Amino acid sequence: MVYSSSSIRAFGSLLCRISNGVYLKPHHSSTLRSIFLLSGNFSSSSSYSSSDIKVLPLELQSSNSVRKIWTSSPLCMGRRSCKIAGRKTAQDLKKAKLYSKIGKEIVSAVKKGGPSPISNTVLAALIEKVKELDIPKDIVDRNVKRASEKGQEAFIEKIYEVYGYGGVGIIIEVLTDKVNRSVAAVREVVKDNGGKMADPGSIMFKFQRARVANVKVTDVDRDQLLTIALDAGAEDIIEPSMDEYDTEADSSERVYKVVSSAENYPVILSKLQEEGIKFKPDNGSELLPTTPIEVDDEAMELNKELMSKLLELDDVDAVYTDQKY
Repeated sequence: MVYSSSSIRAFGSLLCRISNGVYLKPHHSSTLRSIFLLSGNFSSSSSYSSSDIKVLPLELQSSNSVRKIWTSSPLCMGRRSCKIAGRKTAQDLKKAKLYSKIGKEIVSAVKKGGPSPISNTVLAALIEKVKELDIPKDIVDRNVKRASEKGQEAFIEKIYEVYGYGGVGIIIEVLTDKVNRSVAAVREVVKDNGGKMADPGSIMFKFQRARVANVKVTDVDRDQLLTIALDAGAEDIIEPSMDEYDTEADSSERVYKVVSSAENYPVILSKLQEEGIKFKPDNGSELLPTTPIEVDDEAMELNKELMSKLLELDDVDAVYTDQKY
């Protein structure tokens, strides 16, 4: 049978959809029971539509379970297109989470100390943080007003610990005004995506809380950053993982993490600024794994899917893992 060029491109796109939008459950030895079925009228033309392609589930059978893989992510042309789309989604989500967390912190500060930054030092500090992180001023105004609305409660910080695939630990930071709602939502996502809730403290000890300054790899020479940061008292410089398929755009999004204690953090930022090195401060602190865990590709993708679903929850502000990338 002879396949046209458009058939081959269609099949490649389907593989891309699977690599970016599937849900899998752990398995041991598996055998393939059924595979894709491509049907439709393909021509030698370079264009086609997703309506020309029919996809049946990919079913894998292990000794004790059957796994079905359904594709649901948008059609994209090749690995590079998929990575660009995924990177933009991640950037948008990260920004939304930052704005959401700051907003909730402002509501809590106003509920406890009033709407005036003159008398409310916590609110004043948050306003300064907003300026440092280049967050729109209307985020402050909107949430100060929100705090005075009838029925609006102060937000409470909660931390949940989860076991992922391959022995990976996951920490979920939540800021919520309804604790029962948040824990129920987290439990549901963890269960649906193959994770397991862990007892308090069973995962957290694998992480250290630190202050972090993020410096884009394209904005600084590596050796220069190492010299300046370590001389200023930085505890560590975490280098980003690299991928052989990285484009120039991918590289521009990768950052060095300059790790510091809370006490020395202002010194680090001041030194970087003095040396003309652009950086982005953290949003209070970050959790860094003391010993990252290496897992196989399948476990890595499953953990990414679990963390992605957790970050979609409104109450969740941050998700950390000790998985090595």
